Amino acid sequence: MANQWKRTAINREHDFSTREADGNLYIEGYFAVFDGYYDLWDGDQERIDRHAFDETISGDVRALVNHDTTLVIGRTSAHTLDLRVDERGLWGSILINRNDQDAMNMYARVQRGDVSQCSFGFDILSEDYEKRADGSILWTIRKVKLWEVSCCTFPAYEDTAIAARTAEHDDIKRRALESWRLKTKQKLKGDNRFGA
Repeated sequence: MANQWKRTAINREHDFSTREADGNLYIEGYFAVFDGYYDLWDGDQERIDRHAFDETISGDVRALVNHDTTLVIGRTSAHTLDLRVDERGLWGSILINRNDQDAMNMYARVQRGDVSQCSFGFDILSEDYEKRADGSILWTIRKVKLWEVSCCTFPAYEDTAIAARTAEHDDIKRRALESWRLKTKQKLKGDNRFGA
């Protein structure tokens, strides 16, 4: 079942910038990087698979300010948001509307370096997890439905995303404990069907 969560993609310094060309203004940068591990809590992390966006960037995606759906500053269907996937991640270019004060304000904030981070909103269509030796969990997001990308002042996980991941984490730990108990019980009875 797909869950709609807002995920954070915090960029390295100078990865998110402004550009002026042919009389147009642009905000450009990576909204997600593949080599990054995004910290959740207590050592748990997630990462994005290199093919997670393969089937979704051709859809109707919006560029927003701080995930606010009333502040649309670009859109793929209007050809004011260009998205592409390369070896590094999901890159985007927002064509700024000079007649839109919200877009011009964001452009100025990015240009000065006051806003230098971004985030993206999506549904998880496919993912898996790995329980690591230290007990922490690494989720790998394999496929998404991308809804929006945002220039953000404070990109952060929304409470619903944290609650959902916490529930998954607890479920994984519960299942691992149940499996261990079953194996231990079988070993005590002399049944080695479940392996060592």
